[in-house]
Amino acid sequence: MTATPTLIACSHGTRFTEGRDAVHALIDQVRELLPEVPVAEAFVDVQDPSIDDVVAATDGPAVIVPLLLSAGFHTGVDIARAAATRADVTATAPLGPHPLLAEVLSERLAESGLADGDHVVLSAAGSSRPEAATDVEAMRELLAALLHRPVTVGYAAGADPRIPAAVDAARAAGAPRVVAASYVLAPGYFANLVADAGADVVTAPLAPDLRVAQVIAERYREGASALA
Repeated sequence: MTATPTLIACSHGTRFTEGRDAVHALIDQVRELLPEVPVAEAFVDVQDPSIDDVVAATDGPAVIVPLLLSAGFHTGVDIARAAATRADVTATAPLGPHPLLAEVLSERLAESGLADGDHVVLSAAGSSRPEAATDVEAMRELLAALLHRPVTVGYAAGADPRIPAAVDAARAAGAPRVVAASYVLAPGYFANLVADAGADVVTAPLAPDLRVAQVIAERYREGASALA
């Protein structure tokens, strides 16, 4: 019988305790959704164990699911390199864009008191890689369709426009209030950059949320099918 592939949940890593707690809670939700699947945690930065070490230590096939919202350096270099070391290991697409993430963003906006006339800035971490901007733009389209209103994009780092510039542009266009939809997975460095970017209201990060866990489970099943 073919062994069930291990799900290697690979996140960025953070020094912030609340961010670590959010990611751990999210992975616990994944374990509940996939009780038959062995799950290991790995990181591309800040925390240990590294993705390379986890792949090397995993017995049998494995599916690396990036707990990252867009493609970028970490998916294209760190995770891709680790996956390429073994024929029985594959890496999936990042979590976004995905309709379930748009649902979570929409709910966070509703919780923040989004009102008619508010301008929404989808506020992403950012990357110099063009594929990251492509993913964020696709996420912007999903969210705008769900909200039935225009949505613009701002980045905390790595790409333009930066979030403060996107907020200023919205105000210059006449928006009475600007709401930053925090398109980051968990509390931490990038969530703080979003919070400090000058919007009138800032939503909470995405995790933990069962819908995010469902996206991870979906990515895992896609990867496991590719290994079969």
